[in-house]
Amino acid sequence: MLELFLLANVVRVGLFIIVGLILLFFVMLVMFYGNLWLQARFSGAPVSFVELIGMTLRKVNSRVIVVSRITAAKAGLEVTTAQLESHYLAGGRVPNVVSALIAADRANITLTWQVATAIDLAGRDILEAVQTSVNPKVIDCPDPRKGRDTVDAVAQDGIQLKAKARVTVRANIERLIGGATEETIIARVGEGIVTTIGSAVNHKSVLENPDRISKAVLEKGLDAGTAFEILSIDIADVDVGQNIGAQLQGAQAEADKLRAKAEAEKRRAMAVAREQEMKALVEENRAKVVLAEAEVPLAMAEAFRKGNMGIMDYYRMKNIMSDTDMRDSIAKGDAQTQSED
Repeated sequence: MLELFLLANVVRVGLFIIVGLILLFFVMLVMFYGNLWLQARFSGAPVSFVELIGMTLRKVNSRVIVVSRITAAKAGLEVTTAQLESHYLAGGRVPNVVSALIAADRANITLTWQVATAIDLAGRDILEAVQTSVNPKVIDCPDPRKGRDTVDAVAQDGIQLKAKARVTVRANIERLIGGATEETIIARVGEGIVTTIGSAVNHKSVLENPDRISKAVLEKGLDAGTAFEILSIDIADVDVGQNIGAQLQGAQAEADKLRAKAEAEKRRAMAVAREQEMKALVEENRAKVVLAEAEVPLAMAEAFRKGNMGIMDYYRMKNIMSDTDMRDSIAKGDAQTQSED
């Protein structure tokens, strides 16, 4: 009997412990998840305790999921907890996507959950895209944040013009995935402005009709392949810059002068070199004359030995040479006198 009594007490204590643990578990559930459970239940977007526990085990922020589900339900959108969890685990911004879906639904813009999540996971701000689709956005061209205040171009008369443009765009949800960003719009509009100004015959025609720039640029279809639709391009300001044509002509003239100077210096150097060559040639010929004159005494000696020349012939030759030297000295004296006069 005693053994049965002890066994009954052990069983009773075990039952009390199990019941206590169950009660403690339910108390903890109420403490941790009761607020969210009640909030979801009374908001018409019920979430079970099992789902809340599963979110915790999967390291999902349950409050973000529940609040997003309640927001979607209150807006009349049917979004399941599994969809919200899946997007959260993929690294998406769940509240941002839900807000974008609500804004698109209010604006009668077709936007599905798959498209919205894909755009969000691609790194685009889907809420901003929907807002831009409803309320068009104005983009400055060029972007002042890049350090440039104007788009500079030169007309055919050489005058530089500095233009500023404002581009009004609306987001194109269908082309948001894979479409080019604002930087592409700014670059294309800037290129169109430069092309239009460059094709103008003179800068005055551009100053008189600045709208010709916006019309010409708008006709090019610059929003092709981008995530935006260009509504209008407005030229905010056009200023006259430098006379680039005159500067280029001056630079060309300076380059021509330097080239002519170099050519002249080249010809002078060639003339100097030629002069030195001629002087060397004269000295060479003089050396040949000296060598030839040195042969004369040898030839005379040979003539004496062979009897081809007598002593009187030699004296006559010496007299002729003396007369020649005297005439040369007299001629030099007369030339010096005339030069002094």
